[in-house]
Amino acid sequence: MARDSLPKVTLSMKLGGLIGDATAKALKSGFGIVDVEGLLRHYPRRYAERGELTDLSQLDPGEHATVMAEVAKVVEIPGRGKAGSRLQVTVTDGVANLDLAFFAYGSWHRDKLKVGARGLFAGKVGEFRGRRQLTHPEYALIPNEKDEDVASEIAETFANALIPVYPATAKLPSWRIARTIGIVLSQIDFEDDSLPEDICKKHNLIGFSEAFKKIHKPTTKSDIAAAIERFRFEEAFVLQTVLAQRRMAAMALPAISRVPKNELVTQFDAQLPYQLTPGQILVSKEISADLAKSIPMNRLLHGEVGAGKTVVALRAMLQVVSAGGQAALLAPTSVLANQHFQSVSSILGDLGVGRLLSGNELATKVVLITGAMNTSARKQALADVASGEAGIVIGTHALLEEKVQFKDLGLVVVDEQHRFGVEQRDRLSGRALAGTRPHLLVMTATPIPRTVAMTVFGDLDVSQLNALPAGRKEIATHVVAALDQPAHLARVWQRINEEAKEGHHTFIVCPRIGGDEAEDDVAMQSEETKRPPLAVLDVIEKLSSGPLAKLKLAALHGRLSTEEKNALMNRFSLTGSESLDVLVCTTVIEVGVDVPIATMMVVLDSDRFGIAQLHQLRGRVGRGGLPGLCILVTEAESGSIARDRLAAVAETNDGFALAEIDLEQRREGDVLGANQSGMRSKLRLLEVTKHADIVEVARTAAFALVASDPELTNHKGLKSAVDAIVGDEGADWLAKS
Repeated sequence: MARDSLPKVTLSMKLGGLIGDATAKALKSGFGIVDVEGLLRHYPRRYAERGELTDLSQLDPGEHATVMAEVAKVVEIPGRGKAGSRLQVTVTDGVANLDLAFFAYGSWHRDKLKVGARGLFAGKVGEFRGRRQLTHPEYALIPNEKDEDVASEIAETFANALIPVYPATAKLPSWRIARTIGIVLSQIDFEDDSLPEDICKKHNLIGFSEAFKKIHKPTTKSDIAAAIERFRFEEAFVLQTVLAQRRMAAMALPAISRVPKNELVTQFDAQLPYQLTPGQILVSKEISADLAKSIPMNRLLHGEVGAGKTVVALRAMLQVVSAGGQAALLAPTSVLANQHFQSVSSILGDLGVGRLLSGNELATKVVLITGAMNTSARKQALADVASGEAGIVIGTHALLEEKVQFKDLGLVVVDEQHRFGVEQRDRLSGRALAGTRPHLLVMTATPIPRTVAMTVFGDLDVSQLNALPAGRKEIATHVVAALDQPAHLARVWQRINEEAKEGHHTFIVCPRIGGDEAEDDVAMQSEETKRPPLAVLDVIEKLSSGPLAKLKLAALHGRLSTEEKNALMNRFSLTGSESLDVLVCTTVIEVGVDVPIATMMVVLDSDRFGIAQLHQLRGRVGRGGLPGLCILVTEAESGSIARDRLAAVAETNDGFALAEIDLEQRREGDVLGANQSGMRSKLRLLEVTKHADIVEVARTAAFALVASDPELTNHKGLKSAVDAIVGDEGADWLAKS
């Protein structure tokens, strides 16, 4: 189809039929690209210069590479028997070499690949006899001045001195992506810019269309820099606009001021068996001040594992109760909900059993609501909540059901908020008194870097706890290489037996459950081994008949009923003849579980877990004033990325330092999970670890714009960008809030 006959295209237009079905299909299967904007935002990963060759020594086997190189040698090797000849081409950067192997149509390639020819060569890097090799690579040669009949695809690829090199696939090499983008750019009708003109001027940013042209067809390196600067700011600005809208929506209705009317919080503090840390006191004051306002509190509480966030949250709940309201604590699992119920009931004592039983006129009732409750218990709990007799309500997703109605819900506390979607964590807000919203406190035991807090939780005020309560012991962490150090692994089992003799208990964590039922994570492979992950049911069988045969073991995992899980946790928390010595489990115990006599944590196949997850697991031991020990068992090789990750965990107990390392090692796009952030966007050019200054500037500008135009009525381009991020459900939620 002639270029001038193509229709004008817009960013939202689908690619099918516009660029050819085969190319559109390859873009969708390879990169999930389905529309024009997705194609234009498929930015080059780097730029090659016609006069410079790629450093071939940096190529790694297994990667799909596109390199600029020069043909140094061409050899045709005759085949044996019926086998055809093989063309072996060596390309060079002047220092290192790379082989190209063609097993068919060798003479056709031989006529094109002459010694001295330069071009782009693309394919998957392999190895043959110790040499790096591309087998049947795609290539595009730089035309020389004498070439008069050159395909336009190749000519356009090398039209500029700077040649964009795109993330590519075997079916879609970089120069074909460049050609496709060039066709679209020549026909596109850029509509409203996602960045308002005054924002661009204020921050010296180039416009929409100019940025796309300069990033895909640069003539100078300054073109690239200007385009990247604009797109980085745009990513930050659009995200902050979403957060600003979300914050404004959350404050659209007033909250009821919850000023304490009695001494309930004071009495609670007096009966605590320990002193609050300075950090707990400071954060409690921040929350207390928020609760006293008629503006809904929207606060994130994060911090170190075991820093005492639950006590801070409980003091907030008691303040609301003392002011005549109710508080709900939403937990992601039945195990954690039950743990919260037991620990809250225990620490409250006679302040948490209701007024009729305790004789304390300030007491309230604590109830638990989960999906596994029997009918009579559930009916009674719902009645206590509806009547207001239950001041503190703890539960799982069952709390989100319409049947759970509160008399006066004043505070919602969401524990381990990353387990809930944005809409889920706000669903309880509709249970407050008509015309009001409850205060909201979301908590996570995963320390969050400041830049992530601004980027993902920018609609929330942030409080941080990093000092551990007195009595918490340092947890010693060691990495054991199962294959290289069998004696060390044997010592691990011996140490578990020794801990049991002292009355101490041990967690052994495996990546999956096992058994006959299929699991999604069975296919999960580590970076170093190809075998399936170790499973709870297999491990407990081997240990029970092997090195831990004299101990009492039990398996805890997600296939058990709530009653079975709670019964096992209760036995594991006990001492004496009925107790368990060892709990072999999945990560169902990752958060919230508090067993003071648990002193040892063994994580098998530890290289299959992330840094934050390992730090959470480690935090389950050493909580009762006893020294804790964490053993990370792995088959990953020394010097590998996986071993480096484990070494980082072993070297420090500082969760905030580990959070920074974790963020640096992950792809930026993974920072914004659609579940916890409510956004579909993946960061492409903005790196939250490096561009905090951009995020801060964009945040200020976005919040100011939303304050003046909440619905983005006067900023259509920005509204389109926001809608693309939050999706239809998110847009509905913003509109209804």
